[in-house]
Amino acid sequence: MQRRDFLTLAGATLAAGFSSKASAQAQSWPERTVKVILPYAPGGATDAIGRPWADKLSQAFGQQFVIENRGGASGMIGVEAASKSAPDGYTLLLTPNAPLAVLPSLRKTPYDPIKSFDPVGRVGDVINGFVIHPSVGVKTFQEMVEYAKKNPGKLTFGSSGNGTSTHLRLEMLKYKTGIDILHIPYRGGADTLNDVLPGTVHMMNEPVSLPHAKAGKLILLNVNSQVRHPDFPDIPTLTELGITGADVPIWFSIFAPAGTPKDIIAKLNAKMQEIARTDDMKAKLIAVNAVAPLQSPENMAKHLLEDIKANAELINAASIKIE
Repeated sequence: MQRRDFLTLAGATLAAGFSSKASAQAQSWPERTVKVILPYAPGGATDAIGRPWADKLSQAFGQQFVIENRGGASGMIGVEAASKSAPDGYTLLLTPNAPLAVLPSLRKTPYDPIKSFDPVGRVGDVINGFVIHPSVGVKTFQEMVEYAKKNPGKLTFGSSGNGTSTHLRLEMLKYKTGIDILHIPYRGGADTLNDVLPGTVHMMNEPVSLPHAKAGKLILLNVNSQVRHPDFPDIPTLTELGITGADVPIWFSIFAPAGTPKDIIAKLNAKMQEIARTDDMKAKLIAVNAVAPLQSPENMAKHLLEDIKANAELINAASIKIE
């Protein structure tokens, strides 16, 4: 056998060996606990969506999917930790789009939103909107805008942190309406809610606020979505209010560290789509104001690129900066 033929045969044999090993690894995965990093503090929207998914995946695979909250720096700390984890399928990131699709356009991040991760699957798109404390004295979106124009800088808005999608929703609102509202960043939606409920801060835009709007403790002014919220059928969307292209979608997904075996990702995505189709999971998600689109890893990667581009254009047009 000539040397060239031998090397070709050896390379093919080696590649086949790697492929067989990866396939066997995927078939047996998971063989131990899977850690799911959430890059925000407990009690917020990421937690509310992440925990039902961890429970369902634990049941489906017969191994524990354990939540680890790593909040701080607008999600950057938890995302960085996930990006540096071993790409073996035993550490996953469950995150809203902001740390990947918004934050890198505002500041330098220790990870690349595209190169550092492999998409796995969507877990929830949020349906919620701006809420305001009754003490302000406004009851509709239009009244809020009028109040803000007459009292520039008097209204305060709490977000999950600088560079998050909820922060961007405020900046988009200010950009589209020309109003001035003071932004106050927090570590997560639960922390924000603690100051909004007593009226210390006037407004927020987080799913955790909606049960309190339903109870009459807060007033829901609008819905940032293409459709109205089923629990608030009389509350209009921003588009219906004449403010088009201003929703700033908030979507949650699971990612794996770059280099995670594709067979494991495919196995996990298939199971996630199966779970998302069940009535039980649909009910659990709508209870936390979310719906889960069915999406392949390939389509999810395309969606992320489009979202990065759209947010970058908004940040540039509105001259949004964070200190």
